[in-house]
Amino acid sequence: MLADIAENAYAAGAYAGVGVILMIVSFAVLDLLTPGKLRSQLWTDRNRNAGILVGSNMLAVAVIVTAAIVASEGRLLEGLAYTAVYSAIGLVVMAVTFLVIDLLTPGNLGELLVHPESHPAVWVQGIAHIGVSIIVAASIL
Repeated sequence: MLADIAENAYAAGAYAGVGVILMIVSFAVLDLLTPGKLRSQLWTDRNRNAGILVGSNMLAVAVIVTAAIVASEGRLLEGLAYTAVYSAIGLVVMAVTFLVIDLLTPGNLGELLVHPESHPAVWVQGIAHIGVSIIVAASIL
């Protein structure tokens, strides 16, 4: 029993560590796609649009990591490999989705993100990121 607890704790720590790293990468990708400093938009300017998009992106990464954990069926190395590969796919597709929505809609999505007034386009983009993560997660399972 104690051995199982130790093994599960190790796995939980490994998945959490990889998940946090992927969330950091996700934040960095969003920062590249948007004008200005995303950190400042969130913590200094308290920009709600930035918060919605970053929060939805973090949730999207968590969905993919969770699916990878379930799909690994207790095989830690396989699960970590699933997590890395499928999360990378998800991040690329989320970035492409951001660019496609930006191209197909009027205005500049990045500019809307840093605007202090709430805009529905940010919700659309956030939901698109979650949708992408669900599709990627389903492909794992």
